[in-house]
Amino acid sequence: MQTDDIRRELFENRDEKFQRFQARLIPNIPSESIIGVRTPLLRKMAKRLYTEGAEDFLADVPHGYFEENQLHFFILSHIKDYDSCVSRVEGFLPYVDNWATCDQGSFPIFAKHKEDIPEKIKLWIGSEHTYTVRFAVKLLMQFFLDEDFKDEYAEMVAGVRHEDYYVKMMVSWYFATALAKQYDRIIPFFEERRLDPWVHRKAISKAAESYRIYDERKKYLKSLK
Repeated sequence: MQTDDIRRELFENRDEKFQRFQARLIPNIPSESIIGVRTPLLRKMAKRLYTEGAEDFLADVPHGYFEENQLHFFILSHIKDYDSCVSRVEGFLPYVDNWATCDQGSFPIFAKHKEDIPEKIKLWIGSEHTYTVRFAVKLLMQFFLDEDFKDEYAEMVAGVRHEDYYVKMMVSWYFATALAKQYDRIIPFFEERRLDPWVHRKAISKAAESYRIYDERKKYLKSLK
């Protein structure tokens, strides 16, 4: 389908109240670039468009609207060939301009290639582009904090030094989650103050709100703040 056809469908499904809500959640992009289409409908559209074929739309970047970026990432999530999916994702990451598109992109094929995707994550986490870095940290949090956890992955995230709020928040989220899942291997990062000071404090604050961390551990973490 052509971009004009897709855009017309998006506007036909506009919810103005939801648009105002979204605009408040994503203040770093112009509010007029948000149409106001709910995520379940976008995912449903993406599944259909992937089946029907949306190459013209995928090639028409940069997109003009937030929902078009959402659709793009959601369409890519249906690609079942790992190499093709990685290539398409890598090509689109520079166009991602907000936390919602970055975080809501889910790629099941990556979970089946946990031996391969870390090499790409190492490249992405060193990017100068805010949302490429955030995406890399998100993948490490999503796929590599349980049985596939390695100390080197936490080291990679700890090494991120980025002044953008949305990167620092993701790094904080990573370490708060890591404290819940890999406490003994993560607590030295706090005891030795190996994180950016802002991230250090924010991660402890987020961990203190987690129901997955014991009260005595929360108390100790607060003493490190």
